[in-house]
Amino acid sequence: MTPDQPIVILGAGGHGKVLAGALLRAGLAVQGFVDADPALRGKKILGIPVLGGEEILVRGMQLVNGIGSVGRPARRREVFEGMKERGFSFVSVIDPSAIIGQEVRMAEGVQLLAGVVIQPGAYIGRNSIINTRSSIDHDVALGAHVHVAPGAVLSGNVIIGDEVHIGTGAAVKQGVRIGSGSVIGVGAAVIADVAENSLLAGVPARPLIAS
Repeated sequence: MTPDQPIVILGAGGHGKVLAGALLRAGLAVQGFVDADPALRGKKILGIPVLGGEEILVRGMQLVNGIGSVGRPARRREVFEGMKERGFSFVSVIDPSAIIGQEVRMAEGVQLLAGVVIQPGAYIGRNSIINTRSSIDHDVALGAHVHVAPGAVLSGNVIIGDEVHIGTGAAVKQGVRIGSGSVIGVGAAVIADVAENSLLAGVPARPLIAS
């Protein structure tokens, strides 16, 4: 990213607002939000205007994925992949208060929000959110399109597949593997490996039957 490339946030909801705050704290200028809701057009969020829908996007804009995730992040993934197919690039958002250890690797469009701790040797996959005050310990590997919700804790050597949601305040024991497409509920304690496309909750976490 260069200073003359405008930053535009896709989505003017709550997650987009948090990202705007992080970018502003980092001293980066945000040109505006893009949102399909016509009622939002012309409004300002943190002093940043909602410019319109996707029709205003032009090559050279750097995008931030402001679509949040409260479960399986299919919509967030679709937006990211769709814009990549159109030739756009995504900016990684790193709040100035985030603590990032040595030899941490991050793919395109990663978002590290306020108070996050990432310990040495971790890998964060593309388009993943490490949300407010969550903690990723040493040598953790996260796949693409993962959401680690506020206050969640991943101990060392945890392996997370693609499109996994780790709920607010959840804790994952060291060395555990969580399969792609899984959802871990709020406050859950994961102490054993989790199969793909599972839904778990509780202390210790146990499988639930999806409705």
